[in-house]
Amino acid sequence: MSQAGVDVSSQGRETEQSRVVLVTGASRFLGGYLVTRLAQNPDIERVIAVDTQSPTKDMHRRMGRAEFVLADIRNPLLGKVIRNMGVDTVVHASAVAKAPKSGSRTAMKDMNILGAMQLFAVCQKAPSVRKVVLRSSSVVYGSSAKDPAKFTEEMSARRRPTGPFARDMIEIEGYLRGLARRRSDIATTILRLAPTVGNRLPGSVSSYLTSPLVPTVLGRDARLQLLHEEDALGALEHAVVGGPSGIYNVAGDGIVMMSQAVRRAGGVTVPMPYGLFRTAGHALMGSVMKSFTKEELDYFHFGCGLDTTRMRTELGFEPRWTTREALDDFARGINLTRVMRTEWVDRAESMVLSALGERTEVR
Repeated sequence: MSQAGVDVSSQGRETEQSRVVLVTGASRFLGGYLVTRLAQNPDIERVIAVDTQSPTKDMHRRMGRAEFVLADIRNPLLGKVIRNMGVDTVVHASAVAKAPKSGSRTAMKDMNILGAMQLFAVCQKAPSVRKVVLRSSSVVYGSSAKDPAKFTEEMSARRRPTGPFARDMIEIEGYLRGLARRRSDIATTILRLAPTVGNRLPGSVSSYLTSPLVPTVLGRDARLQLLHEEDALGALEHAVVGGPSGIYNVAGDGIVMMSQAVRRAGGVTVPMPYGLFRTAGHALMGSVMKSFTKEELDYFHFGCGLDTTRMRTELGFEPRWTTREALDDFARGINLTRVMRTEWVDRAESMVLSALGERTEVR
C-alpha cells in the first residue's frame, strides 16, 4: 500500500525566488486564480498557464500578462514549453476529483496518474526546473471511525481509502517524492488542502450545505475542519514565491461539528441510517447527492481533523480565516437565510420513516 507519510529528508530545503512559473489546471478555479495572483507579482518574470481547455473570457482577462498554452500534460508538447521558456517552478494543480462527464474511472486515472508521471518525468529532464509544488488533498488520510483527532503529516490513512481520488493522490504524491530522490536539486512541496469552502468555488462541502434539508448519518456528527478558498490560494502562492520544500497540512483553525455547520448555513439536518444515506439523501437533495464521490460521502460521515503546526512553523503560512469564520463567510456570501417550510420537514420525515419501515419489513 502506498503511504501518505512524509519524506523528512527533504524538509525545510530553501529554494531560489521563482522567476518563470508554469501552472497546470489553469482553466479551473484554484489554478486560474493562482495564475491571476502570480501574474500580479512583479518579482515573477513570466507566468505560463496550461490546461486542456481554454479558460472563460472573464478568467482570461483576470490572468493579465500570463501566457495561456492549450495543452495536455500527457503530451510531449509540454516538455518543449518547459525547456524553451526556461521554466524554473512548476505547480501541478490539474488532478481531477471526479471522472469527466463523458469519461469513466479509467479516463480519470489516465488523466491523474499518467498525467503526473509524464509531468514529473519532464521536470526531471529539464535542467531549468528547481521547484515543483503539488496541490494535494486531505483525502489521502481517508475518513473513518478509527481516525485520530488530528492527522500529522507523518501519518497515513488508518483504513485504506477506497475512493478513486484518494488513491490517485496518494500515488501522485509518491511519484513526486520519487522525483525529489532522483533530482535532489529540485525542491518539492506538497500542500494537503482541507475541504475548501467559498462563494466562487463549487466544492463538495459548499454543495452539501446549500440544501435546505441536509441528510446526515444517524448517530454520527462528523468533525469538519475547513479551508477558505482565499486561504487555499494564499497557501499555494506562498509555496510558489518562497516557501520551503516538504509536506504540509493546510486548514483553518478549529473544528465545527456537522450539525453546527448545517445550522450555521441555515439548513435543517435529517438524520438517517447510513444504509439510507445516499438513497434517501438523493430524494432530499436531488442530483447533488448523486454527484458526491466515495471520499466526499465518507467525509460527511466521519469528517477529518488536521494538525497544522508544520504549516505555521516551517511553511510560514497563517490562514486568515478559521474553520468557523470560513463557514460563516460562505453562508453570508450566498445569502443562505432560509425560511423553512413545514411541508419540507414533513416530507423529509415521511420519507425517512417510510424507508425505515420498509427495512424493518424486509428483516
